[in-house]
Amino acid sequence: MPYLGGEEAQRELRRALSNPHVQADPARYRGAVLRVIRLMAQGADVSGLFPEMVKAGAVPDVVQKKLVSFYVRAQAPRQPQLALLAVNSLRKDCAHPSPAVRGLALRTMCGLRMPGIQEYLQQPLVSGLRDKASYVRRAAVLGCAKMVKMQGDCEVDGALVNELYSLLRDQDPIVVVNCLRALEEILKKEGGVVINKPIAHHLLNRMPDLDQWGQSEVLTFLLRYKPRSEDELFDILNLLDGYLKSSSPSVVMAATKLFLVLAREYPDVQADVLGRVKGPLLSACTSESRELCFTALCHVRQILRSLPGHFSSHYKKFFCSYSEPHYIKCQKMEVLCELVNDENVQQVLEELKGYCTDVSVELAQGAIFAIANIARTYTEQCVGILTELLGLQQEHITSAVVRAFRDLAWLCPQCTDAVCQALPGCEDTIQDSEGKQALVWLLGTHGEKIPNAPYVLEDFVENVRSESFPAVKMELLTALLRLFLARPAECQDTLGRLLYFCIEEEQDMAVRDRGLFYYRLLQAGVEEVRRVLCSPKCDPSLGLLGDQSKQPVNAWVLEFNTLATVYGRERWALATAQQPVEPSYSCSPAAGSRSRDTESLVSEGDKEVLEVHPDAPVSEEKELLKAHPDAGSLSLIPDVSLSAEQFERSWLSLDTSCQLCLPWSGPVHADTMQTALRVVHIHTIAMSRAGAQPWKAYLSAQDDSGCLFLAELLLQAADSELQVSVKQSEAKPEALQSFVSALRTVLEAVAGLES
Repeated sequence: MPYLGGEEAQRELRRALSNPHVQADPARYRGAVLRVIRLMAQGADVSGLFPEMVKAGAVPDVVQKKLVSFYVRAQAPRQPQLALLAVNSLRKDCAHPSPAVRGLALRTMCGLRMPGIQEYLQQPLVSGLRDKASYVRRAAVLGCAKMVKMQGDCEVDGALVNELYSLLRDQDPIVVVNCLRALEEILKKEGGVVINKPIAHHLLNRMPDLDQWGQSEVLTFLLRYKPRSEDELFDILNLLDGYLKSSSPSVVMAATKLFLVLAREYPDVQADVLGRVKGPLLSACTSESRELCFTALCHVRQILRSLPGHFSSHYKKFFCSYSEPHYIKCQKMEVLCELVNDENVQQVLEELKGYCTDVSVELAQGAIFAIANIARTYTEQCVGILTELLGLQQEHITSAVVRAFRDLAWLCPQCTDAVCQALPGCEDTIQDSEGKQALVWLLGTHGEKIPNAPYVLEDFVENVRSESFPAVKMELLTALLRLFLARPAECQDTLGRLLYFCIEEEQDMAVRDRGLFYYRLLQAGVEEVRRVLCSPKCDPSLGLLGDQSKQPVNAWVLEFNTLATVYGRERWALATAQQPVEPSYSCSPAAGSRSRDTESLVSEGDKEVLEVHPDAPVSEEKELLKAHPDAGSLSLIPDVSLSAEQFERSWLSLDTSCQLCLPWSGPVHADTMQTALRVVHIHTIAMSRAGAQPWKAYLSAQDDSGCLFLAELLLQAADSELQVSVKQSEAKPEALQSFVSALRTVLEAVAGLES
């Protein structure tokens, strides 16, 4: 038997595909094609059978054509020359009497990832857009988006865009939705598809004809339309009213967001909509789909920011089930903490208490922290439950309870006495670093209320040589010094031994420096120690009250029904900061970009590019940029010596990390730009003269960790978008996000000045 995927197997398949007797028998011919597809799916290289497979596609059998189409799209990048053979056959199929064959041919041609394919696509796609069969029009519309994407930076054909806009009134609802998706992709650089009044009203009237995914898409696009009058606004809301009761969660969420956005100036309408969507959200929270359940819980938490207690009457819906995964249980516990009131506090606490003994350590500790969160409002009941948990003598439970006690003693001073009474005996159970730090902090801060506090800290000092966590040693130093001020006679000898160990024997430099600092502080006198360690602290209740303040719906409405709600605003901004550069299969733009990367970036002979000297004065732009805190959030080195040649070598050796476009109006003034950039320690390597087209600038910066940031600014015309490309020497997403934010702030400030 020939080896699977070996040369002998391929020769056997080639003989079978070329055998006239096999070709005359449709079943045997399809079987041979299936064997090729099976080998390809198993990872074998079957690109050598390309001519025979292309020939196998020229049969009346639609099923065999689909198999060949799958093969051709997968193998075309490996055989770009032979792929032209398939193009001729596919163009013939575009004129086939069967709509299924015509649509399949269009889909296959648009899936060929090979240079130069665009010139063969345009005429079949235009014919497909005007085809009588809706299936062909669907494939042609999506094919237009693929063709434009393969063209790269080439100018978009205006006639093609107009043709797609006209197809928004097509009789087939799927064609309408596909047109919206295609236009959004084609016009991405111009801001996407434009939704004006006629288009918006037409889409609203076509909503009943669409399936649930089409309705969700259309509702998302309608967010771009702003009604001209109040009457029009409420007419649209009346049309959308029924979609709040849809059986599809995606349609309900899209309709809810559209309601909230359109009713920005009507808080009562927003509150009414959120009340009506309560039922669908609760159903989604109990869905068997874990992904849907998690997403619904995230949206529930988002709504609770503006409407605390909105779901309080349904708090039992958020009790955890045994079979639910950990991440859903954590979300439900977070929701329960926000739904607690005088009527249900006892039931919620009993439920959370049951989770504290779960076999999952992470879940048990999460339940303990949830009880501690509720303790800020219902202190006595929660402290009693936490004290009971200490009696279990389980290490992870005791550690979590002590950490919760530490937070409570800081946020709720009224419960300090109860916390201090529960602490004795905990030191024998805690083994982890976080728990030890919390216990030591409590003993040092409130040691005057704990009788055995000096002796517990003395045990820690005696075992300090075996302590593996430097953070615990540093916390022990501070706690013992603080307790020394309250109970000097019991702590003096222990403090002296600890300081001697930290200064003379400790290997960790942070601990040693802390010990030296406290030793010299003691030399300055006890009153100076008291002034430093016992200085007035900020009122913790201020932060607590700030956390409980309501947020208006308009503060998060644009994040509703997006991944920002699931990931969180900060993490989602970080995840979307680095946009990958998509490949292009266009010949001329690719060649242009290659020449642009290989040519000298800073040339002395280029009259349009001038060298910028670093001793330019800093003027009043510093006052303007002080209003933008993001511009100063990254620690950039003021003086970076990077020559034009070093910049060029670094630029050509690095990959693009981030690209963005900013609106720009008018020419760029070099002095203003350079001065504003120097305020945030971004240095200019070279910059085009004012009025040059295209205008370019090359920038560099370096943070305190040594990561180098290189940026290129490109303005094709006076009134267009400013294209920004950023590269970095090390892969640091957070630093990249901060640098891009600082650069964007400067550019937006300069754009505002020059306009």
